[in-house]
Amino acid sequence: MSMVGNLRKVARLVRRGRPVDLSHPARSPLGSTVVNCVIYRDGVRQEAAFSVEESIARVRKRGHGFVWLGLHEPDETEFARVAELFGLHPLAVEDAVHAHQRPKVEQYGDILFAVFKSVSYVEHEELTATSEVVDTGAIMVFAGPDFVVTVRHGRHGSLGPLREDLEADPRQLAKGPAAVLHAIADHVVDDYLTVTDAVQDDIDQVEADVFSPQGSQSADAGRIYQLKRELLELKRAVIPLGRPLQVLATQQMRSVDPEIQAYFRDVADHLARVIEQITGFDALLDSILQAHLAQVTVGQNEDMRKITAWAAIIAVPTMVCGVYGMNFDHMAELHWRFGYPLALAVIATACVVIHRGFKRNGWL
Repeated sequence: MSMVGNLRKVARLVRRGRPVDLSHPARSPLGSTVVNCVIYRDGVRQEAAFSVEESIARVRKRGHGFVWLGLHEPDETEFARVAELFGLHPLAVEDAVHAHQRPKVEQYGDILFAVFKSVSYVEHEELTATSEVVDTGAIMVFAGPDFVVTVRHGRHGSLGPLREDLEADPRQLAKGPAAVLHAIADHVVDDYLTVTDAVQDDIDQVEADVFSPQGSQSADAGRIYQLKRELLELKRAVIPLGRPLQVLATQQMRSVDPEIQAYFRDVADHLARVIEQITGFDALLDSILQAHLAQVTVGQNEDMRKITAWAAIIAVPTMVCGVYGMNFDHMAELHWRFGYPLALAVIATACVVIHRGFKRNGWL
């Protein structure tokens, strides 16, 4: 079990630590709200280093291509200029700035607004009752006729590698903003799959501890509760996305080409698999918790039986010594020379017989 878990952990680290070209223009300077602003025509990246205003002006002047603007945690003042430039709806702008929304898809005229909850697995040497397992963020996407605006919130979920992958496939990127929207949705759901695989390792470890010979001692109810809390956070990010993906895959939208809808159906299938896994994890954790509590109860009953058995054994010498401690003149064998050894022998014999009886019945 531990060997399989270690192999899975190494695989995750290899996937996350893939070689990255830091000189690639999709990488943003640290601390910058504007991650990148790039013009794409026929799926090919055009000259960069333009301002947002100049980029969208060039695209609209030629009537061909689109602008992909990436932002990271902009405030209201910074995003107000972008909203005015691209004609974004005030309600969607408010959602994008505050980032406390459930996954959803909304259509505002020719602009499609989508909210995705990004998740990442927090690596830890050992799961404890206070370990953070899942970290969540948010990715908002505005997809218009000639632009894509992505707003990312959180410490993870960088879209730089995704942008590079799309640029390596010009035919897909040439399909426009809807292709970018699909790529982001697919990227988010792939992260869900990675996180659920990692969470399964933690659940397997807890399960092994509970059902080990020293289950009640090695397992900890706090670890199980912590996993359930983290799993709840994962469910809040994953399960509400099902309905928006179905909308993107089935309903006709002006911002989504019918050819792209087939790709959204594939993403929805992957999400269904993740939801099934999470639902199974929740039921499994309930069973593990019940098994652990049952083990604790059985252990407590075992301790009480042992205490009761020893109390019954000790009751014999206590009773005999109590009778002979009354100091009456006329008591059986009181003045007999062998009375004292006889009393001790009776006490010892009675204790041995009772002890063997309890041990034979499994009380000791």
